[in-house]
Amino acid sequence: MGSGLPGRLAAAPISWGVCEVPGWGLQLPPERVFADMAELGITATELGPLGWLPTDGARAKAILDRYGLQLVGGFVPVVVHEPDLDRDYARKAAAQLAQAGGEVFVAATVQTMDWAPPLPLDADTWAHAGEHLDELAAIAAEEGVELVLHPHAGTVLETRRDVELALEHTRVPWCLDTGHLLIGGTDPVAFAIEHGNRIGHVHFKDVDADIAARKDLTLMQAVQHGLFQPLGSGDARIDEVVDALRRSGYERWLVLEQDLAITGSEPPVGGGPALDVASSIEFLSTLAPEEAVNP
Repeated sequence: MGSGLPGRLAAAPISWGVCEVPGWGLQLPPERVFADMAELGITATELGPLGWLPTDGARAKAILDRYGLQLVGGFVPVVVHEPDLDRDYARKAAAQLAQAGGEVFVAATVQTMDWAPPLPLDADTWAHAGEHLDELAAIAAEEGVELVLHPHAGTVLETRRDVELALEHTRVPWCLDTGHLLIGGTDPVAFAIEHGNRIGHVHFKDVDADIAARKDLTLMQAVQHGLFQPLGSGDARIDEVVDALRRSGYERWLVLEQDLAITGSEPPVGGGPALDVASSIEFLSTLAPEEAVNP
């Protein structure tokens, strides 16, 4: 799977509707999600929300091992723009990731831990946030994982202006999230070309730009209207992002993330989310260089 791609391919529970955003929808159990991943031939995954798997890293790893899955890392909401920094929380999250076999601490800079609507940060506040991110990166490294900064709708790192200020005032590596960058007004292809040296992790999403442009929908409502599409069927120009990553020498994780909110009954095993993930995998297989496919 993913032969010829500029990195190692993994999946994420969010593609099965498992999300840390409060009130997101039906949260499928790990056994259901991982059974689908294994059936698709996926061999690595991100963690899912804190507490979805056991917070004891060894117990979480035992569940992953049962399905032949390696842990890539996990999405960790953090508040970094306030005067105080919750270092103990970050250390516990980093330790859980490391104990479960993970490599990457994916930091999302939320306004508050209950996801209050974000307020724009100015340059001075981003400089302060950058110092706090350096502290969290050092804590993560002490526990054995690497912190990357994740732009995300509904956080203080959302709009194109947010991204520009954060690039200027932070030093940590970034997670290139094609979907959330596009939703916030940043061209993911341009980001991959111009800031390839800052990219430490990749989340692949494709986005319906018309739905993303609607101001009458919350993020969850937009997701329910089909905001995120199987790779290759939206407007994020995933093929060009892959080419830019390949040319920059990127060789780390590529994580499939098609944000889904399940508000009805549980979809059948192997159906629903799994079909969209399979479609994305098939699309990525078409992007392998000819020499990689036919050595």
